[in-house]
Amino acid sequence: MQPPRDDLDPPKYNPITLKELQEYDGSDPSKPIYVSIKGDVFDVTRKKDVYGKGGSYNTFAGKDGSKALGMSSLKPEDAVPDYSTLPENEMKVLDDWHSFFSKRYNIVRRVTDMPEAVAPLRSTAANAETDSS
Repeated sequence: MQPPRDDLDPPKYNPITLKELQEYDGSDPSKPIYVSIKGDVFDVTRKKDVYGKGGSYNTFAGKDGSKALGMSSLKPEDAVPDYSTLPENEMKVLDDWHSFFSKRYNIVRRVTDMPEAVAPLRSTAANAETDSS
């Protein structure tokens, strides 16, 4: 497992849609590779061997696969942005993944059209992050 980094840029929350995010799936070597977790978009390009085309975690590239991360699943059908049905134990796993990525990759965008069902969950997470700052 890679250690946390101390050279990350401050988070940028430039808007991006789920459709636009698909362009950053690692299939075009001239573009960065993005992975979204709970709507926060991480630039994982430096790990293109893992997230790029043919990589073991390419399932998550160019999309928000929050539900699959919470379920510890690599199935493409689970890699969807609606994580509202995750039980509490899987929600904790998802939160742990978000924390892991936050300490290792730059947040470069924020998904603006996440499913309505997760809106209350995202608000709570954003407030918790703000409160702990």
